Amino acid sequence: MNKTDTIYDSSGFVLLAEYVPHVIQEIRYHSTYNFIGERIDGYEEPIAILTLEAARALKAASNELFALGYQLKVFDAYRPARAVRHFILWSIEDQDMRMKRFFYPDLDKQELFSRGYIARQSSHSRGSAIDLTLLDMNTGKEVDMGSPFDFFSELSHPDCQSITRQQYDNRMLLRDTMVRNGFEPYECEWWHFVLADEPYPDTYFDFPNNSKSLRK
Repeated sequence: MNKTDTIYDSSGFVLLAEYVPHVIQEIRYHSTYNFIGERIDGYEEPIAILTLEAARALKAASNELFALGYQLKVFDAYRPARAVRHFILWSIEDQDMRMKRFFYPDLDKQELFSRGYIARQSSHSRGSAIDLTLLDMNTGKEVDMGSPFDFFSELSHPDCQSITRQQYDNRMLLRDTMVRNGFEPYECEWWHFVLADEPYPDTYFDFPNNSKSLRK
């Protein structure tokens, strides 16, 4: 595929819920509970979309974890390029720090890019990256990972030594399962994974995050 003529082409993408039957979705960027505090551009429905290849790999990981009593809970998957532009414009607005105490209490917002928590060209826009955690089916609650999703701090680094042994083991259960099924982890965020053999490694898509985009 050519980067310029396929940026709005969603033909290689699928609705995650139709491919991974046990997945739970809480698409944060469709809500106001995220590090900016408002719905993000391009998130027109609270759904997760992925490339077909990434969805197949995630289904295998989901089945493996389901047999152990866990479900995958997804916070973000495909991210339109316009959403990333929203992030960049927000970083320029010095006065808007309404969600600082919840998501980046120890950092200036401009540092979120330089420290690797937000990318100016996101792997999510290539369609094969996903942010997720585990839900324990016995309790109906998220597994304790030692920090919440999108908490921009060294506490969220997968190898952080300031968390409990159980929290670390929980992170490693998620990471090891994802790696076994073809995903690569990210050194700054325990929740972020990218399909190692992603189909569009040089293409950043910008079709809206809605089901209508996939029906075209």
